[in-house]
Amino acid sequence: MGGSCTHLGTIPSKALRHSVKQVIAFNTNPMFRDFGDARKLSFQQILNHADRVVYEQVRMRSDFYERNQILIYKGRATFLDKNTIRLIGKRKKLSADYFIIATGSRPYHPPKVDFDHPLIFDSDSILSLDHSPRKVTVIGAGVIGCEYASIFGGLGAKVELINPANTLLSFLDTEISDALAYHLRNVGVRSRHNEEYERIEYHKHHIVTYLQSGKRINSDIVLWANGRTGNTKDLGLEKLGIPIDSRGQVSVNKRYQTRAQNIYAAGDVVGWPSLAGAAYDQDRAASNGIFAPDESYPVEEVATGIYTIPEISTLGKTEAELTAEKIPYEVGKAFFKNTARAQITGEQVGMLKLIFHFDTLEILGIHCFGDQASEIVHIGQAIMRQPGDANTMKYFLTTTFNYPTMAEAYRTAALDGLNRVF
Repeated sequence: MGGSCTHLGTIPSKALRHSVKQVIAFNTNPMFRDFGDARKLSFQQILNHADRVVYEQVRMRSDFYERNQILIYKGRATFLDKNTIRLIGKRKKLSADYFIIATGSRPYHPPKVDFDHPLIFDSDSILSLDHSPRKVTVIGAGVIGCEYASIFGGLGAKVELINPANTLLSFLDTEISDALAYHLRNVGVRSRHNEEYERIEYHKHHIVTYLQSGKRINSDIVLWANGRTGNTKDLGLEKLGIPIDSRGQVSVNKRYQTRAQNIYAAGDVVGWPSLAGAAYDQDRAASNGIFAPDESYPVEEVATGIYTIPEISTLGKTEAELTAEKIPYEVGKAFFKNTARAQITGEQVGMLKLIFHFDTLEILGIHCFGDQASEIVHIGQAIMRQPGDANTMKYFLTTTFNYPTMAEAYRTAALDGLNRVF
């Protein structure tokens, strides 16, 4: 129950991150020095916390299905025709007027990499790691690669992060990307930009990664974090006229309807944005496409949540995009170290950055780096979605925020930005 998100992706990786963050806080906060020397936990120890969260998620979802009297059939399915599926290896057939494909995705496996080797992992199999490696090579510096690089770095490992681009997560605002690079370096992660792997040499107790530039990297394990593939193999979609791209993803319209009008698809199997929160809304849109078409709205505006240490969340335009579009803008910033709440919690690393139109003061972008960034961003998101003049920076000056809170960073950022305009 819960699919890859619950068992292999979002839930266990974020639970791992939370545990590592707590260990870092214990080892760096002077208040805990009376309890003894710095603590080190093994990868397996922090996995135990993730297992507890997974159990709670499975139990909760099972209760939901039971409460709503939803029948569950366990097995792998293939379409016989547009109204019938068969459970592979069983005689059971199921017929319906409509179907929603929500099979998720799995890590992409290039043919040249031997994933059967015990020291080669992907973002699924890494959860079976039974020791704490001293040296880790992460191939792929996307969201998943950066998240696991910060986890292993936080556990004290030396991490080599292989990045084919010239910056980390180039879709981010430049200041946020630079901040991420700095803090990854701070926990022992070396980002190798403009580098791609050439081949991997396998040994019993270590792995050698050869880069196209001629460099070689020795490590205890290699984590492959370079893309994902939709779970559409053997579903039989081709015979229904439903095309699948090279990454196993299904094409849908704005109602999440495939080329077979009675078959819908949602979540990672349709590609962008491949986020758990978006998948919830996509599935609701697909259901509404069947039962209430007028209430079916596509997921188009998504706040990016990246659970590195510290975390990142962004929404809207970056400075580079607005510059390219020749839109006049200004920026307001609030640094967490200057907020009372962050001083109390000790989480003083971070910044809230608001980008707004120079003339209309409309909020164009929200970029947050630091503790609770993925929570903080939604305050600004709510204001950005307001109609007319309600979505401007003035909202943050005419609204009283609780004190001390992280939310008051919006007022500080608004004052900073508007002082540059007026």
